[in-house]
Amino acid sequence: MLTDTKIRNTKPSSKIQRIYDTGGLYVEVAPSGGKWWRLKYRFGGKEKRLSLGTYPATSLGQAREKRDEARKLLAQGFDPSVARREAQAKVEEASLTFAIVAHQWYEKKRPSWTPGTAERILRRLEKDLLPPLGSTPIKQVAPRDILTALKAIESRGCLETARRASQDCKAIFSYAFSNMLIEMDPMPATRGVLMSAPVIHHPSITDPRAVGELMRALWGYQGSPVTLFALKLAAFTFVRPGELRHAEWAEFDVEKAEWRIPIAKMKMREKHIVPLSKQVLEVLGQLRPLTGATAYLFPSERSAARPMSENTINAALRRLGYSQNEMTGHGFRSMASTLLNELGLNRDWIERQLAHAERNGVRAAYCFADYLDDRRKMMQRWADYLDGLREGGKVVPLFKATAGE
Repeated sequence: MLTDTKIRNTKPSSKIQRIYDTGGLYVEVAPSGGKWWRLKYRFGGKEKRLSLGTYPATSLGQAREKRDEARKLLAQGFDPSVARREAQAKVEEASLTFAIVAHQWYEKKRPSWTPGTAERILRRLEKDLLPPLGSTPIKQVAPRDILTALKAIESRGCLETARRASQDCKAIFSYAFSNMLIEMDPMPATRGVLMSAPVIHHPSITDPRAVGELMRALWGYQGSPVTLFALKLAAFTFVRPGELRHAEWAEFDVEKAEWRIPIAKMKMREKHIVPLSKQVLEVLGQLRPLTGATAYLFPSERSAARPMSENTINAALRRLGYSQNEMTGHGFRSMASTLLNELGLNRDWIERQLAHAERNGVRAAYCFADYLDDRRKMMQRWADYLDGLREGGKVVPLFKATAGE
């Protein structure tokens, strides 16, 4: 039988040495001096070996206990090597939680999202999905667990958030299934259970006289001057709120009077050109002394490394007396779309400037500069029209529609 003294005193040689104990247990001494515990046994008519640790980290007594446990498994008809792999798999399975897989999915998909989309998805994960599901092993998340989490969101009256959180779960489990992290997707069992969220259109002001009142209110805003300029650009350019607050100085070419928004920031994943009216150029000139030293036109008040909060524009509108049912930051888009169409502008120009989806994928790759000269004229006339409404002038069309417009 082996003793600690014999093991300690065994010196390495040019070849591997084996010092045997009993029951198939032995120490393997490598030429490098390392000493490993091994167990030799037979299973299914084949000779096999099982590693039991290193010496002295695993003592002689501990190695014998592991040998005896392996022998018990053999007596019960189980292969100790297979039993170990299964035990390790269970440990790995328990450590692969919903939170870990959700973050893996998020990091993989994040480059394809706009910054605003990425922020909203991360917020849903952290607020609504990770607290109830995060610590559960991904393989053990049951449909009932998912429904409980989604119903909790729904019970707050947040039906649209619940629907989007369900979409997030579907994508996460699809990612897990495609990467063989789960054997069955639990999401189909949750289909059709949530309440349907009512379709809610963004509140907007479209009556010309009311628009004139809105413009006067914006120009009289007494809060942060940076927010004032953001309100003006929202009205003049009618880009999406996320595109506005993530605007960077590097994207603006004052000489060409263009704002080129990169693909990564666009909801529809295509480049977009915003022709800049004289009014917008004037706003930029006034804004540059305030934020020109930072990357963003409208940086956060807390950190210049981040853009302003998505609530800033809406909060400013509330401060001006407009309720959430009257006007929102997104409402500037509806306002422009409605009035430009009513005033006889070419629908293709308007849709292109709104950066709505191009159904033909090949066509979309080339349409970011479509009608650019016409859109440039339209954006200048739009700015002039808003100025006219603000100044209280007679409400007249932008210009007389001509054939084809």
